[in-house]
Amino acid sequence: MLVFHSLSGFPVLDYAVVTSGTYDGVHLGHQKIIKRLCEIAKEKQGKTVIVTFFPHPRMVLSAGKYEVKELFTLPEKIFFLEKLGVDYLLVLPFTSEFAQMSPDEFVQKIYINTIQTKYLVIGYDHRFGKNRGGGLDFLLENKEKYQFQIEEISRQDVDNMGISSTKIREALLNGNIEIANQYLGHPYILEGEVMKGDQIGRTIGFPTANIYPKEPYKLIPKQGIYAVKAILQEKTYNAMCYIGNRPTISGENSLRIEVNIFDFAEDIYGKTLKIAFLAFIREDKKFDSLAEMTAQIQKDKENIVASSQFF
Repeated sequence: MLVFHSLSGFPVLDYAVVTSGTYDGVHLGHQKIIKRLCEIAKEKQGKTVIVTFFPHPRMVLSAGKYEVKELFTLPEKIFFLEKLGVDYLLVLPFTSEFAQMSPDEFVQKIYINTIQTKYLVIGYDHRFGKNRGGGLDFLLENKEKYQFQIEEISRQDVDNMGISSTKIREALLNGNIEIANQYLGHPYILEGEVMKGDQIGRTIGFPTANIYPKEPYKLIPKQGIYAVKAILQEKTYNAMCYIGNRPTISGENSLRIEVNIFDFAEDIYGKTLKIAFLAFIREDKKFDSLAEMTAQIQKDKENIVASSQFF
């Protein structure tokens, strides 16, 4: 997949089959659209093109009033779209100036002048242009003017899936990992550099890797204990993850993400660790003593290891 971050330099394609949207999470609903995009491209002997935006439009349009957290960082989005067989990805910087582009200017400048679209696949509820003024109705009204074929992903197709990025965010924030993963079609992932903490975990027999997500806009699931897979340099390990502010130890305000990798003793400070979330185990809580907390962590590990549904 070839990735472009501006309109300039985008190649001339003989037959471009195009769709656009934020594609946050590249969930099963998105995957259905992309599958259809690839089918059409194969039929027409053309190339698939996805137009997406960064940062998320709501980050810009809300001017800080509503801070949306994304399911995917931009590199994660690129990785998953490439896995699905997309030929070209056009990542357009979303700015306040970009948001002022009229629907007609959006179509002319992006779909026609840059991509030379021959076939556009669009959801019934997709909106674009200033004040979200453009959509399927606008495109159909101007079909003769634009002269590219339009295919609608119908309301029935979208509603039958019952999947949206918003629903996935809500599931993650409520600890409903299984539902989120079901909608995504893959485990939810956090990635970050392993940093040195205060090493309290070592003293109680549960050494942890402290990670800090690379991007501040990445959504962090609900606080608590999770069964996870830890992925380090393409190797995968069984593990459990803690997200919280450690009320038993310090009650600090800053959020901690700590991973205990089972049967593992390597020094991985400074390395990048991925966490694939499998299941929510329990809520975070304050214990009366460090010994009581340690006993509960041991029970958590035993429950995770004993349950084949997690690994």
